[in-house]
Amino acid sequence: MALKTKAPAKTAAATAPASALKKVPLRVRAEGAKEVVITGDFTQWAKDKIRLTPAAGGEWITLLELAPGEYQYRLIVDGEWRDHPEAARRVPNSFGTQNCVLTVA
Repeated sequence: MALKTKAPAKTAAATAPASALKKVPLRVRAEGAKEVVITGDFTQWAKDKIRLTPAAGGEWITLLELAPGEYQYRLIVDGEWRDHPEAARRVPNSFGTQNCVLTVA
C-alpha cells in the first residue's frame, strides 16, 4: 500500500492568476555588498530565488510580482541574514530574530 503525501501549500503568489499580481518595487541600501537576495514565504524561504540588481549609490533593486496579501521576508546580504531597515513592520520568528512584513494592497 503506497503512502499518500500532502502537497506543500502554495503561496498566494503561486496560485493567483497573472492579472491579479501586483508589481512591487523593492530597494535596499547595502553599500559594498557583492550579493543581495530577498527570501520569504513567497519563495518558500529559498535562499537563491530572487537576487537583487545593483544600482547607483550602493542601492540594490528588484521588482516583485505578488498577489495582494501579507508576506514575511528577510534579506541575505553576502551570505548573512539581515533585516530590511525600511520595513514598516516586523514580527518575531522561531530563530529569536524578526521577519520583515510586506503588505501588498
